[in-house]
Amino acid sequence: MKTDTVRLLEIAGRLAGHRIAVWGDFILDEYIYGTTHRISREAPVLILSYSDREFTLGGAGNALHNLKALGAQPVPVGAVGRDEAGRKILAMLKKMGIASDHMLQVPEYATPLKTRVLAGEHNTRKQQILRIDRESRIPAAADMKKIFSSSIRDLVRNCAGLLVSDYNYGAVDPEIFKSVCPVFRRKQRPVTLDSRFRILDFPGGTTATPNETEVQDALQRDIREEDPTLRKAGRDLLRRLRSPALLITRGARGMILFETGRPPYPIPAHGSSDIVDVTGAGDTVISVYTLALAAGASFREAAQLANRAGSVVVMKKGAAVLSGEELRQAILS
Repeated sequence: MKTDTVRLLEIAGRLAGHRIAVWGDFILDEYIYGTTHRISREAPVLILSYSDREFTLGGAGNALHNLKALGAQPVPVGAVGRDEAGRKILAMLKKMGIASDHMLQVPEYATPLKTRVLAGEHNTRKQQILRIDRESRIPAAADMKKIFSSSIRDLVRNCAGLLVSDYNYGAVDPEIFKSVCPVFRRKQRPVTLDSRFRILDFPGGTTATPNETEVQDALQRDIREEDPTLRKAGRDLLRRLRSPALLITRGARGMILFETGRPPYPIPAHGSSDIVDVTGAGDTVISVYTLALAAGASFREAAQLANRAGSVVVMKKGAAVLSGEELRQAILS
């Protein structure tokens, strides 16, 4: 067995049990399933015969679910509205055995709800044909900021790391982020960042995990597949984030890790290229990456583990998670 494989198996065996604070925007994902047989006579659209509906945790909730599936002890910090979607999220957390002591219920806030409609003929794989997003922002009240800040500062005492999942709905505040990062880093506990739309608002963390599109948007420049373009963008973003490491995910082309003072480290995609669904794969990547760093892995080792974890969940339908045994098998394959 190769030395790298032995080391990755060793780290994977230490992931369970770590308490990780998950601060971010909690979303309810709704999946509506049906079959299609014909086109409507009223308009050129498919007629969907409804068959089923299910709800899952989205946004920061999906990262939380991934951590729980790997045996970690995630601690959510965020907000939901006093609405049906918010109640469903809190009920899911309770069912998973996750305390919601640091989850606020905000009366004037509508919990984000993303509805995906999947359709296909009988005995065929269902394909997503429509997504409906119902969105709002958490009111920027000073008292809520104080509560979030207090919660995160309290959690640094007994959490091995902080995972930040920002979808720009208002739970994650840049000023709070900048104030708590030094507290975690002084205790050598990683602060990992996944910010969909405003990554440059959050400098000073340990590492971030943007995809190529998010890097392009942040730097306002095109990134082509050619290596020099991507490498320059990665170095520039790493410098502007003032972090020791940056992991850029590239879908079917794998990942590339940037570390201060070291050359870029490309990681080819692991496993099959016949991807089923990329929904939520980024949440799996940052969850495994965070856990591995909390367990003492180097950035390169943590990125390799995250790469293997991502290869498992993209072969599953929807915002999937993986178990510790599935990660172990991915390391061995």
